[in-house]
Amino acid sequence: MAPLLPRMHLFEIDDQPWFPPWFRSKVQAALTIAWTAHIPFLQTRSPAQTVANLLSDTLGQAVFDHVFIDFCAGAGGPTPSIERHLNATLPPSSQQNEKEGVQFVLTDLHPHVPDWKKAAAESSHLSYVADPVDAANAPANLVGQYKDKGKKVFRLFNLAFHHFDDPLARAILKNTVETSDGFGIFELQDRTLPGLLMPILFGICILLSAPYYALCVWHSPWTLVFTYLIPVLPFVLVGDGIVSALRTRTPEEVTHLLRTCGAEGGPAEIEKWEVKSGNEIFMWPIGRVNWIIATRKR
Repeated sequence: MAPLLPRMHLFEIDDQPWFPPWFRSKVQAALTIAWTAHIPFLQTRSPAQTVANLLSDTLGQAVFDHVFIDFCAGAGGPTPSIERHLNATLPPSSQQNEKEGVQFVLTDLHPHVPDWKKAAAESSHLSYVADPVDAANAPANLVGQYKDKGKKVFRLFNLAFHHFDDPLARAILKNTVETSDGFGIFELQDRTLPGLLMPILFGICILLSAPYYALCVWHSPWTLVFTYLIPVLPFVLVGDGIVSALRTRTPEEVTHLLRTCGAEGGPAEIEKWEVKSGNEIFMWPIGRVNWIIATRKR
């Protein structure tokens, strides 16, 4: 489906330094729920499980050869859930793979160490980097430590790549091509009509589910105040969701950035990469994971 509008790099409230940390933590928690929730009868699977299936289906048995590094993990997002689903469903090819599983790593320019530490404690296949990591200039030791073990590095961008303007997106792709072996861009919105409607549906779900999460999960009555009486949270989640849709690139636009990123080796190096894309419905009729997976050709 063709985009309704050209890409607009507008600002999101949650990105702004003046946005209070308490509100940001609740917004990020709500986005994590959007990724990981599986509502019976309404959803065939969660978006996180959809991503796990895409990685498994696209990489096949080679998935065991990779380490997946989330370069924009935020407070954790869907990556811990993706890791659980992927390792729970993949048939091991050997006793060694069965023991080690597929490894995932959480990183960010602004690390959320307490959240990551809690998530990593629940899985031996999940770790994190406590220091800030710039996706446009990944530390050589971060990538090198896995390549020295014979692993390929696959970068994850979950609900993240739309945040980058074109110069930064090119710089990130350049660093990716020069240091990594694959990347995946996964978004829950796009510039089509269904993609623009998805944040509005998300807002309705917020209003319906806020009492449960506020009182039973987060133990935060103030969340109800800022959902119903002073609706800051739904306003930011829906407003930023629509802006995110307007900022989301098509596969063709990402491919253009990849081809013009200026990676060492020039066009000949870019030709070594294969780009696949599509969308997978997880909730009929408009809930879709829009995906782009690029890998270095074998």
